[in-house]
Amino acid sequence: MNIVLLGAPGAGKGTQAAKLVEEFGTAHISTGDMLRAAVKAGTDLGKQAKKYMDAGDLVPDDVIIGLVLDRLQEPDADNGFILDGFPRTTAQAVALDAELGKVQRPLDAALLIDVQPEVIVKRLTSRRMCKECGYIGSVADEKCPKCGGEMYQRDDDNEETVRNRLDVYQKSTAPLIDYYRGSELLVTIDGDRDPNVVYADVKKALGL
Repeated sequence: MNIVLLGAPGAGKGTQAAKLVEEFGTAHISTGDMLRAAVKAGTDLGKQAKKYMDAGDLVPDDVIIGLVLDRLQEPDADNGFILDGFPRTTAQAVALDAELGKVQRPLDAALLIDVQPEVIVKRLTSRRMCKECGYIGSVADEKCPKCGGEMYQRDDDNEETVRNRLDVYQKSTAPLIDYYRGSELLVTIDGDRDPNVVYADVKKALGL
């Protein structure tokens, strides 16, 4: 199972990927997680990426493509992978198809989790993350329910940045939907429902 997860920031791609990983053991490759780890570690890549991430802009293609290709070489990706947050542009999709073609590991599906923009704004601006363990909760969580750590709002979850991220998504990423529809790989799922209901539809769409 080699799939790409599509959808705007906050559509629930990470949630659905986690469910697939738990049940099927597929490698979850999240460029967002990899970039945030690089920022936290203070690597050269992290410093380069942070200025784009904080503004809600896309990190340049060459940085992301190199990161993803390195990740696909790791052993846990041998039995399949879920790409979450990549590709984000048609140029990235073309580059990805070319690289996967070289190693004979083509995509099986491009799964679109579809959620209305205003629902996403409400979701993301109320999201909070634990400084200690990375747990993602809501504004209602004064302390982390998992470890008791301090909850905070990520720099890219304020309303201005969220709306900019959605604008960037519409301009740069939404054309991917047409790209994968043309490749007959696109599967669309309504993401504005309970995550377990969404997951049931995801499995059905993927024939799992």
